[in-house]
Parts: sequence; C-alpha cells; structure tokens
Amino acid sequence: MTLLNKLLHNYDITLDKAGVSGTRLAQRLDSLSKIGPTPEGGSFRLGLSLEEKQAKELVKTWMKEAGLEVTEDGAGNVFGKLEGKNSSLPSIWTGSHVDSVPNGGHFDGPLGVLAALEVIEAWKETGFQPNRNVEVVIFTDEEGSRFYSGLMGSRAVTGEIEYNVQFERVDSEGTTFSQALEAYGSNREQFKKAKRNMEEVELFVEVHIEQGKQLEKANMPVGIVTGIAGPYVMEVHFSGVAGHAGNTPMNDRTDALVTASEFICKVETLPAQISSTAVATVGKLFVKPNGVNVIPGQVELFVDIRDIDEENRDKLVDLVHQAAYEIATNRGVEAKVVEHLRIPPVPIRQELQEKLKSVLENYGIEPTYIPSGAGHDAMILGNKVPVAMIFARSKDGISHNPKEWTTLNDCVYSVHVLKDFIEEISD
Repeated sequence: MTLLNKLLHNYDITLDKAGVSGTRLAQRLDSLSKIGPTPEGGSFRLGLSLEEKQAKELVKTWMKEAGLEVTEDGAGNVFGKLEGKNSSLPSIWTGSHVDSVPNGGHFDGPLGVLAALEVIEAWKETGFQPNRNVEVVIFTDEEGSRFYSGLMGSRAVTGEIEYNVQFERVDSEGTTFSQALEAYGSNREQFKKAKRNMEEVELFVEVHIEQGKQLEKANMPVGIVTGIAGPYVMEVHFSGVAGHAGNTPMNDRTDALVTASEFICKVETLPAQISSTAVATVGKLFVKPNGVNVIPGQVELFVDIRDIDEENRDKLVDLVHQAAYEIATNRGVEAKVVEHLRIPPVPIRQELQEKLKSVLENYGIEPTYIPSGAGHDAMILGNKVPVAMIFARSKDGISHNPKEWTTLNDCVYSVHVLKDFIEEISD
C-alpha cells in the first residue's frame, strides 16, 4: 500500500473544512516520501544533499502555485511569503524541515512544512488575508546527520553559528561542509548572508510529530509544547593499542572498544542521577582498525545529552565527561572529548500556550501539555523571538524510523489548530 493510500484509508472527510484539504496534504506527503526512498520504506535526505534539494524544489513549486513570493538564502533555507494587510508589522514564520536521518520516517519535518503550506492554501480558497506577513519556512539540515551538527539552517538565519568551525566540518565521505555548500550551489560568503534581522519576526510556530507517546496515551490528536530541551553533543575518542587478537594475552591488552563499551554502559546510568527528564544516548560509533582478528586501537563515538533544564543538563554533561576520563585512565587508554553542540533549552511563553489551549478547546480537544525532549528549529529561533509548537500524535511514539506514523486525521487537526492560532496571533 502506498503512503497516499494508507493516509487516506479511514480519513474523516468532515475534517475538510475552512479551505483545508486532507487529500491535498496526503498527496504532498506522499510525493515527498518518493524523494530519497530506502529499501525499508523510509526516507534518506541528508542535509545539503541532492535529495534534500529536490524536496525543497518540489515544495517551492507548490509555494509558487499557492501565490507565495519564494526566496532561498545562502544556507539553502526557503521562504514563501504571503503579504499581510499591514506588511510593515513583524512577520509570523511557520514551517520546519525536509531533510531526514538515514532511513528516517515521512513525517518528522515534512508535516510541519506542509501543514504551514496547507494553511496558505486554505486562506487562498477562502479569500482570507492575515493582518501581517506570514512566511512558510523550510530550514536546511535540521537533523545534522551528515556533519554531526544539527539545526544548521536556523542557526544560520539567527547568526547563532561559529562560521569557521561549521565550514570545516567533515562528513563520513571526507567532504567538508564548505565543499558540500558549493556543490549545493552556494558558498561561504552567501552562507553568512543568510542571517536575518530577527526584529522583523513576531513569532515562529512549528507543527511537529510528538516523537513520544503522551498524546497517544491521552487519546488526543494534538498537544501543546511547554518547552524544548537543549541538546549537547560531544565526540569522545578512546585511543588504545591495536594488536593481534590471537597473540596478545587478555591481561596485556589496551582495548579501546572494551573501554568504550564500559563508558557506554556507564552513560546509561547517569541521567537518573540528575532528573526525570534528563537523557543521554550514544548513537554513533566508529572502530579502528575494525578487523575481525585485530584488537581495537581507536574508538570514536558521539554522546547526545539533553534536558529541559539547562543547569541539570550541564550537570549531566560534567558527569559524562568525568566518566570518559576515569574509565579510560583505569584501563590505560587515552581519552579526548570534543564539544560539538551546546544549545540552551527554550521555554514556551505561557500566554502562547493559553492561546493554543483556547484553539484546541474550540475543537473539543482536551489540552495535553508536553515538554519536548527533541531539538527543533523552534529551539534556535526561541533564543531570538517568541516561539510556539504544536505536536501531532505519533503511533507508538516511533520516530527516526520508517515505521514513523501519524494518521491523516491527526495531521489535518494540526493544520486547523495552526491556522486558527496564526489568525488570532496575526491581529
């Protein structure tokens, strides 16, 4: 069954109202799913890849057909602007991203972009014009899977980026970020010009799948995000001594992989010492020489650490740092820790949560309040302007996986909530 047929199966057609079309939304989700498909039925669109660019080009076509003024900056961020009645007022931005993790799902990112565009389509059909400009945004490389540094597009827009560090980042194929940027059709100078005057932005609001189970447990289609956890990413190197697996006695080894394994097990125990919302994950690891009969001499791994409270998050970072060096020392292995990303958590203003609460109640939806453990472009913009987030229900809480699923009913509910919220905020 195609994604389109699966989405339309059991769709409640009565949700097609006020200019919103579930069929159109489903068709567009289906079209994007065909760009960068994986054998397992997932998506593979890394940041600054041909696949990400193809997805953007397709959405740009839809933006133009909807009557938006479309531009793209030097970071590859796409903006589709609808002029409001009073264009001198600060704009409202809404959108997300279309890149994915390797073998990811079809909703993480694309739903936020297409929900925003569906709001524009609904206004076009009903003849509604907002009081202020509304810009639909596609941010580049939100996931960060290629250069181990996510949220690149939104960081470029806000200027929250160390340019020299970013330009020299290298992917797994040995391609630098600067080289990938040029292959994409931009360059360093154009990238720097992507920075926008954030005083011209009133608010950024993002629709996203929950990537958790709270809405499913509450049996509610959408929910209200209360805050976004700030991620910290560290790279840890363990350097031991490579040797012959047969001729080196067990008591005379300096095994980097065994050291890394002990460290990984230790990391799993540390968040509980800090808070109930703290998490730490080792999700990527490289072993050298990586031979069947060779004792591992080098291990490089990445640790993702998050909490919605910055002080607690940083306490956990310190514990993980300490564990890396202590375990390495005890095993006679050298350790090196490199910081890749440190972003503060972002709280959502209470008055914006209240406005969303009112919109949800108008649809008979009981408000469910959810802190976001995942990072989002809203987190970066939230350091400069007010932000709000709407979560759509995720089946079994699965994300970054081909099994990622949000029903079309829940997708369309998120569009209606976004539409009504922007209409109220734009006044």
